Amino acid sequence: MFNGDFDDDTPFTPGFFGGLGHPMAGLMNPNRGFTEFYRCYPIAMMQNGSDRENVNYGGKIILPQSALEKLSQLNISYPMLFRLTNSSKGKGSHAGVLEFVAEEGRVYLPQWMMETLELEPNDLIEIKNTTLPLGSFVKIQPQSTDFLDISDPKAVLENALRNFSTLTLNDTIQITYNDKVFGIKVLEVKPNFEEHSGISIIETDLEVDFAPPVGYVEPTRQKAPPTSSMKNQVLNDESLQRKKLGFSAFDGSGQSLRGKGKESARSNKKVFENDDNDKMDTDDQEPQFDPNDDGPLALPFGQLFFGFPVVLPKHPEEEEEKPTHVFAGAGQTLRGKKGSKRDGGKLSGSSR
Repeated sequence: MFNGDFDDDTPFTPGFFGGLGHPMAGLMNPNRGFTEFYRCYPIAMMQNGSDRENVNYGGKIILPQSALEKLSQLNISYPMLFRLTNSSKGKGSHAGVLEFVAEEGRVYLPQWMMETLELEPNDLIEIKNTTLPLGSFVKIQPQSTDFLDISDPKAVLENALRNFSTLTLNDTIQITYNDKVFGIKVLEVKPNFEEHSGISIIETDLEVDFAPPVGYVEPTRQKAPPTSSMKNQVLNDESLQRKKLGFSAFDGSGQSLRGKGKESARSNKKVFENDDNDKMDTDDQEPQFDPNDDGPLALPFGQLFFGFPVVLPKHPEEEEEKPTHVFAGAGQTLRGKKGSKRDGGKLSGSSR
């Protein structure tokens, strides 16, 4: 289409359109790009700059009025994006433009951008317009574990990125929330091109992935205690029953009805001390009881013994109601009854 000596930087050669005398030559601007050098200063050094947090914690710069006039004469695509280069340090980044109110020959940058480009106030910086692809993915890493204290980091980050036009690989941007400043490093961007390694985040659906913050330590998971089986529970219960600590109820010696004492089973047990100096009992020896003891009851199969019947004492009133007969028995005398003598006399007289 073009001749062999076409140059992208100086496309209008003398042979193009028949030289500058061609009628079309006056309508074409020989400057196809915007490239300027400015003295850089942080936003805080701008008038009322300390009160503009959205500028200091954003990704846009402030250029002078003359830059707007030059850009308006060029075929610049919107939004206006720029490549910022510190040639002395070999550092570069990208930014958008917020206003054209800076003094002539000056450009104001956010503080984090000054640190990223290793710039000092009054250093020279090259600003050139560029075009970046719309970003689809970005992976970021907070530079402090304090970022985890934010209840809704997604909403906070979405609101903070409204002050940015571009994101560049390996840049460490700064955002503010609740009077705290959080540093965030850009670890990965997509699409990623070697010539600029930056993306535009204006009017695009951006997927954000978070890397663990710097200094974050993954908490160690505590192993859950193994569930005890039924066998272990039974053994534990038996060991607790056999363990004697201090006072033990019903641990005295028994007495039989025959008046002979029964030796305590406790005295026949072997006592030893374990490694923890806790005294425990063991049934190594069977308890020896009194040989004169009656022993257990021999009951027939299926019959239970619940003890002897209990006879409750009677109430005193019930005893008074019953009639009492004192000396109710018949008496006996040595002499016979009088009635019997009379009968005997009459009988004797009649016999006569």
